[in-house]
Amino acid sequence: MALVLSLSGCGVVSRLAARPADAPTPTPVTSQPPSSGTTPTPSPAKAALTVPQARQAMQEWVGKYNATLKKRKWWRQNAGLEALFIEAALHEGVIERNHETFKWKPGHKPINLTGTPTIYLPRPEQQPQIGDWFIAQATYKDTKGHARPHVLAFFRSPGQPFKLAVATPIHWVQRMPKPRLDADGYITDMDNAVARAVAKEYLNFWNNKKKEGASGYRLAKNSYSRKAFPAVNKGLYVAFAGHGSVFGFRTADGGSFFLFAMVNDAKSVNQVLSEALLVPKGSRTIQELGANWFS
Repeated sequence: MALVLSLSGCGVVSRLAARPADAPTPTPVTSQPPSSGTTPTPSPAKAALTVPQARQAMQEWVGKYNATLKKRKWWRQNAGLEALFIEAALHEGVIERNHETFKWKPGHKPINLTGTPTIYLPRPEQQPQIGDWFIAQATYKDTKGHARPHVLAFFRSPGQPFKLAVATPIHWVQRMPKPRLDADGYITDMDNAVARAVAKEYLNFWNNKKKEGASGYRLAKNSYSRKAFPAVNKGLYVAFAGHGSVFGFRTADGGSFFLFAMVNDAKSVNQVLSEALLVPKGSRTIQELGANWFS
């Protein structure tokens, strides 16, 4: 049973406090994870979230998610969206409205879990005062009907249920790295400086504004982004305004794992790019373990 991540990453890396918009009516975000530029402050008064509780919370979320998808035009119901999603995941719900406009099929599919999800949980004292979070690795079918591992990050405000912040399938040839555990079995903090640089490099790459490698890191030659950008850029592409919370941890071999999603400005919600990334120890190359383009 893997415990997880100390999420200094969720708060330390800059985050776009996005307020997704229908075209053109804005959809408010009612609850959000830790603000950017801050380190989570211990909250000793809170009851510690446990792995079984996190796993149960995910199961409950999946049940509500599947029930919501059965509702007619669920993507038009703000309360339903806000009960399930925050950040980039909420953007995906809003983009479903564009699918309806263009007479496309909904991009979200029911989730039927295979096996028991692996939970990555930060130390209780590392949870931010404004809520709790965890990462899960779970196997279920992707939008094309193929069963594959996915990695997801959940967050809840005090007294509220967990909501999905970001999710992506893992590429077929990749796998989640083993985390570095501390003496109590929790995941150790990721390198925040590397996290900032990696997120910055992805924004620079996709927005094509700065010389590649300006952050000190480069995308791997075989990355999903390198292959996808030429085709995507020919379509209705809107530059990314920022990214959501960056979740991450140190890997067993001394590298760094990161999970986050890039989103548009709230006035032009057009696509979401979710990324699961690995920077090996001593390397300046960003390897893509998983990615999902939702537009």
